[in-house]
Amino acid sequence: MRRLTTQTLCVLSVFVLAGIGLAACGDDSDDAASNDGTTTTTEATAGAGSAATVKVTDNDEFGKILTDDQGMTLYVFLNDTGTTSTCADACADLWPAVTATGTPTGDGVDAGDLGTTSRTDGTTQVTFFGHPLYTYAADAKAGDTTGQGVGSVWYVVDPEGNAVKAAMSGGDETTTTERSGY
Repeated sequence: MRRLTTQTLCVLSVFVLAGIGLAACGDDSDDAASNDGTTTTTEATAGAGSAATVKVTDNDEFGKILTDDQGMTLYVFLNDTGTTSTCADACADLWPAVTATGTPTGDGVDAGDLGTTSRTDGTTQVTFFGHPLYTYAADAKAGDTTGQGVGSVWYVVDPEGNAVKAAMSGGDETTTTERSGY
């Protein structure tokens, strides 16, 4: 039996990784892509034909914050203008919009504070107090808040619709920005 050289193994590894990469880029019925390149993944959406649920969850660092029904942290983007999302293309890959095909529901939040807005890719994004909601692709599990403060424009959101800009200190939030501030 012939031994494989290090160079041969490296070449084979490149082909295997390229194949995996191409498979990941293939058509996946769980993803919806548009002509503008925006992708909305199922991690950020409610099930097909259903409404998203926005929940209030206790977080050790930030107090009460919003999450989806799976416990994934929800964020607001300070660069959004009113109900219009300005996060598309590569931004939307990293910050998937929370989307729904029905009326969003609340668990611990007033359903009247929830709404929807149309995205440029044709999907319907969930809003809270008129602000589009997102998850963060780098949050690996429920309760992660790794997107907090990214670029000084991405923040967790509290049940009153404020972007939480600082961790709690002694049980009280130290700083928030008002709903009208973004």
